[in-house]
Amino acid sequence: MEETENAEGMLSPYRVLDLTDEKGLMCGRVMGDLGADVIKIERPGGDAARNLGPFYHDELDTEKSLFWFAFNANKRGITLDIETADGKEIFKKLVRTADVVVESFPPGHMEDIGLGYSALDKIKPGIILASITPFGQTGPYRDYKISDIVAWAMGGYMFTVGDYDRPPLRISHYAQTYLHAGIQAAQGALMAIFHREITGEGQYIDVSIQDSVTRCTPERITHHWIFSKRIVRRGGRMGLVNIRRIWPCKDGYVYAIYWGGQFAKRWNSPLVRWMESEGVATEFISNFDWDTFNMMGMSPEVVEGIEGPTLALFARHTKNELLEGALEHNAQVYPLSDTKDILENRQLTSREFWVDVEHPELGTSITYPGPFAKNTELPPGIFRRAPLIGEHNQEIYENELGISREEIMLLKQSGII
Repeated sequence: MEETENAEGMLSPYRVLDLTDEKGLMCGRVMGDLGADVIKIERPGGDAARNLGPFYHDELDTEKSLFWFAFNANKRGITLDIETADGKEIFKKLVRTADVVVESFPPGHMEDIGLGYSALDKIKPGIILASITPFGQTGPYRDYKISDIVAWAMGGYMFTVGDYDRPPLRISHYAQTYLHAGIQAAQGALMAIFHREITGEGQYIDVSIQDSVTRCTPERITHHWIFSKRIVRRGGRMGLVNIRRIWPCKDGYVYAIYWGGQFAKRWNSPLVRWMESEGVATEFISNFDWDTFNMMGMSPEVVEGIEGPTLALFARHTKNELLEGALEHNAQVYPLSDTKDILENRQLTSREFWVDVEHPELGTSITYPGPFAKNTELPPGIFRRAPLIGEHNQEIYENELGISREEIMLLKQSGII
């Protein structure tokens, strides 16, 4: 994909000023995918998030962060110190051209530097300001700092992740909680834009990362309480205790579960019949009484009797063979895909999920996940790669705001841009 100037999207009439760090980058990325003109404002010298890896070809370079590439595509980039007097005035000029401002400073910081919501609304009536902070703008935790693992823990989700006999785990190497918060900020901004189209009123959006994580927990906790009056615990204490769920096969791993209770016979029997068809079933598992099976009270002998033939079946096959076999035998077996598997997945390929984005400064293109939805009208897309440090300073400051080249040079020498 070559960079597309002035790409038309559902949000093409709107401009977003992105002041966020890694906690909020996803918000601007989503709005940029929808066609908004997102201007990423970095401190002079570049945003600290550019130091987050991994890096292109493992070269530690602020202009080669794959993390930065991923969450800042579809944005133009300028440098500006908004805490200086001149920087504030330039930012106010940008606000007059904007519809949405997104920031992730500590609570109260924007007010402290004279750029809080009430001040911005006077500059541009109807402006929408979204703030992404660890625990929100109010409450006893308001000024606490956060990291991804803290957000998972204090949001409640981490309690349910991991093995029951080990400490809880966070999800993934990357800060997934920040992505949840960024997406919720984008949702809030979209609703605020819709509201403004009807009423002419702007508004302030207060997004808490802890809130965002807590909103994920109903699927893990509330759902199971409503339907079975059980609290989900690590390691599958929903009735899957003691028997593994991740199984080795010829070229990796597959996921397969043994059910207890009312689902046991329905979902365990097909897997046993598959073992029998390949001659690896034992008398123990072939004659096992799934109707009275109680997963919560298994002995080591029962676990061994079930796991042994299951391991023997999976060890015979590759992940793809096991997927085809699962479809044939109506068994619940799913391959665990690594990065290469996902990149070559025929379903994703058939849907043109992957998009090659040109990086002229690298002399190559990089494969990205494509648009998050396939709309029939004005679909989301990747229209430009992430900006280099200050790449669009002249384009925006000189061509759009009318600041002279000489003044731009002085501002640069003063460390303002």
